[in-house]
Amino acid sequence: MLNEAQKQQYERDGYIVIPGFKSLAEIAALRERAAKIVNEFDPSVAQGIFTTKDQEKKADEYFLRSDNTIRCFFEEEAFGPDGQLKQAKELSINKIGHAMHDLDPVFRAFSADPKLAAVARDLGLAEAQVWQSMYIFKQPGIGGEVRWHQDATYFDTTPISVTTFWFALEDATLDNGCLWAEPGGHRTPLRERFVRNGDNIRVEKLDATPWPDDSTAVPLECKAGSLVCFHGLLPHYSAPNRSPVSRHAYTLHATDARTAYSPQNWIQRGAEFPVRGFI
Repeated sequence: MLNEAQKQQYERDGYIVIPGFKSLAEIAALRERAAKIVNEFDPSVAQGIFTTKDQEKKADEYFLRSDNTIRCFFEEEAFGPDGQLKQAKELSINKIGHAMHDLDPVFRAFSADPKLAAVARDLGLAEAQVWQSMYIFKQPGIGGEVRWHQDATYFDTTPISVTTFWFALEDATLDNGCLWAEPGGHRTPLRERFVRNGDNIRVEKLDATPWPDDSTAVPLECKAGSLVCFHGLLPHYSAPNRSPVSRHAYTLHATDARTAYSPQNWIQRGAEFPVRGFI
């Protein structure tokens, strides 16, 4: 699927952007299904809020039990001082996670793509295992910041193999909170590890290498239908969305079955619900 120039760019920069990977029809089907999931979500059942800040304090049972099911999470700024939503529910959800790729037929159809499997092989995942899916809304006005991080923090393997597949379902721009990345940053050490033992979680600090800043980071603006692939050690970030336009995206995290998947990673699978690949 990838040409030699794309492979060389991935090796050099730690990421590639592939325009036009998904069709408008495929995007529309996924967006329609996500809207239906949100519409059927009852906020009174749980008010999980997604944040990448102070995760040891913020992680709760609602989040931890979302590992192998489908749950909705609110934006941090969705609620007013009175505890009520400040705007409509459909404009308040941060994301849906984390097993739509296996449990929902529409998301499975989008994710189980032979073209995607071929890209994964070209990026070095000889035996891809897809652990997590997220539908990210990046809501207009209140879309939350996602702080600098590396995805290997959450999907540790020996050696590190986690690779992220990020689909732009709307145009991602500087205005609505596109991804930022540090070219070549995948050659820096793993800085943190998110460790789970039962219902106890902690963030282990592994390395003091500073996160990138504007002098080294670049924006990954892209059109709807684009696929962004990046290495698990690549530092990346997205700014808050203060624009009047949303920035929907869908992301998958996969590791190589030839590597040792940590038993302390927050998502685990057993024989009753085995991890699968892209096809």
